Amino acid sequence: MQRVVLGATGLKVTPLAYGTWQFGGDWGPVDEKAAISAIQNVRSLGINFFDTAAAYGFGRSERLLGAALAADLRESRNSIVIATKGGLRMDGDRLVRDASPGWLRQGVESSLAALGTDYIDLYQVHWPDPATPIRETAGALAELVGEGLIRHVGVSNYSTAQIDEFSAVLPAETVQPPYHLFRRDIEADLLPYAASHDIGVLAYGPLAHGLLGGAINEATTFGPGDWRSHSPAFTGQGFGRNLRVVAELRRFAAERGATVAQLAVAWVLANPAVQVAIVGARTPAHLAESIRARDLTLSRADLAEIDLIMAAAVPVGGPSPEGMS
Repeated sequence: MQRVVLGATGLKVTPLAYGTWQFGGDWGPVDEKAAISAIQNVRSLGINFFDTAAAYGFGRSERLLGAALAADLRESRNSIVIATKGGLRMDGDRLVRDASPGWLRQGVESSLAALGTDYIDLYQVHWPDPATPIRETAGALAELVGEGLIRHVGVSNYSTAQIDEFSAVLPAETVQPPYHLFRRDIEADLLPYAASHDIGVLAYGPLAHGLLGGAINEATTFGPGDWRSHSPAFTGQGFGRNLRVVAELRRFAAERGATVAQLAVAWVLANPAVQVAIVGARTPAHLAESIRARDLTLSRADLAEIDLIMAAAVPVGGPSPEGMS
């Protein structure tokens, strides 16, 4: 697979990164042997970029990723790029934000142990922490860069103002925002900002929390613990409207020999400010489907038609850490 340069990091990565949230246990039981096999299959298909986080099972996802990539980590470390995230912790039964220097250092050390590597290619602050001054967070990560424990630093779910404050101490080399057909708010501010500051963009959630995955339909229900069960985009009339939009997108994709999931990923990557789309898949078939999105080129006329289809959509947000506990 071709490589792109990830902003000012200089890292050469595949435009599809494999996300491992699904192996942390937040989305149901995890078959660890199947997870390791899935990750190794991803590697065999040419993907060299893997995104995880300490909060995905608090070490479980990182441990599985490290086990699956053990040979590469041992024999050809420079052939793969691992991004992980820190700055969340459990407080009793609550998931809370903590980007304090002490917790970040502990998190980096734990991530290194779980992954089985001497350094992390890209370390990202998972969410801004209102209780910790951003400059303190950036200063702590600068120390960890100086010690060689992490090579590059990015942020996730940060606004442009927060990135400015962070970068006054340590340049934020990447940003990881949510971005998909049903959530386009970053087009107005964050994406132009990233492009003008040479900040690499890793877009997460290109399938809109499953809405664009091809499996959700009128009969789909969500459990009481699932944030989608009380989202206006996944319930009632709003859900019906969005399903009709997805049907139109499916027709549009089929006319071009693609699935709606492939269209969704291709659309994210069509934005010149986005270098990478993060995709997660448990099965080889789902992964192969996502990879084929790279073969779908969208013209300006295609993008304009998609905009017309999306005019009827109800915007889809996402959960905060507090909403995931």
